[in-house]
Amino acid sequence: MKLKRRKKIFKYLNVLDQPINFTPFVFNRMVFLWALLGIAGGITAGAYWIVLEYITHWLGFFDGWLVIPVMALSGLLAGLIIHWIGDPGEIQLIVNNIRFKDGKLDPRNNTSMILSSLLCVGSGGSLGPEAPLVQVTGSIGSWMGKLFRLKGEDMRSLSIAGMASGFTALFGAPLGGSLFSLEILHHRYAVEYYKAIIPAFVASSFSYVIFAIIIQLGIGPTWNIPSYHLVDKFDFLYAVLFAIAATILGWIFILLARQFKLAFSMLKTPIYINTLIGGILLGCISYYYPITRYFGHHQINELVSGSFTLELLGAILLFKILAIAITVTSGWRGGFIIPLFFSGATLGLIIHSIFPSVSLSLTIVSCMAAINSCVTRTPMSTTILISTLTGFTYFIPILFASLTGYFLAPRIPFIKSQMEEEK
Repeated sequence: MKLKRRKKIFKYLNVLDQPINFTPFVFNRMVFLWALLGIAGGITAGAYWIVLEYITHWLGFFDGWLVIPVMALSGLLAGLIIHWIGDPGEIQLIVNNIRFKDGKLDPRNNTSMILSSLLCVGSGGSLGPEAPLVQVTGSIGSWMGKLFRLKGEDMRSLSIAGMASGFTALFGAPLGGSLFSLEILHHRYAVEYYKAIIPAFVASSFSYVIFAIIIQLGIGPTWNIPSYHLVDKFDFLYAVLFAIAATILGWIFILLARQFKLAFSMLKTPIYINTLIGGILLGCISYYYPITRYFGHHQINELVSGSFTLELLGAILLFKILAIAITVTSGWRGGFIIPLFFSGATLGLIIHSIFPSVSLSLTIVSCMAAINSCVTRTPMSTTILISTLTGFTYFIPILFASLTGYFLAPRIPFIKSQMEEEK
């Protein structure tokens, strides 16, 4: 009897010593890590957004001609921060590290990125907070991966999930944010990172909920465009035509950005001089066209609901594209996705002014989707993002516009690290 009892005891101890196995479910302990990363990303994004709103409100008191010295000083301070603390890099560096350096993002760059981007975005630069948030939350994922001794694809997946949590928090689109974090890495082979899809979905969902609670985010579209009703079953053909016009605009932006980058590189001056020059130029543009100031998150609604002449819309579009190109190339830190959406919305309004019989909503979403897909090479996520942000639920026109912008994009991508690794 004693021998049988001992055998049973050893058997039970052996069972207890084994890891818990959730056999009936596709579930493992990594889910908790992804959720924890999403919570951390949501808290980080919420704190960043609150500080950004405060800085924007405080610097927003300076208008008229005062906007020129304010933006010049902000550019100088941002450049000094980068010069003293260190260069945090841009979106190209993030993509390069994820693709070619095992997904490791250095958290030591976060201080410089946060401080410089808050000044650049809050003072009115034509760059949004999406790139800083993506870098910071992605580096949190890298740090957690290192903490839990993850390697290879597990480390890369956690960094991508961190990126998705930051992007989702700002746009309020867990599905679109997750796909964007995969698609931005390589415009042709996004499926290479398929292992990161579920981690990105989980982290994005938790990040969205936490961010919404912190800033009391409402439910519904971010940008209020007129409701759309399908009138012609061939509306997708109109979307392609509008997308071609927006793609041309995307080409113009890319060419302008390359010329400004060449001009700033020829100056051979410290970065704080470049950011100072950029601030002066941006201040002058904002003085004459105040709606071009800031990255467009609130200005898109102002643009759509306002009453602008065709000539004024043309000037706004021209100087907004100039402002984005200057901001990107002069050393200011931030993301260019929402400013591109603003430019696309402006072009959509121009097309509708010329052809008033065409749906305003159709022209706006088609142009927004095409220009972003042309520049960032992200047709899938762009389609979902535009639908979520505008409430335009008829996917087909947006998808055709996104694909048009993608296939007619320049051969060399704007984000050069999206290209194949040179051997």
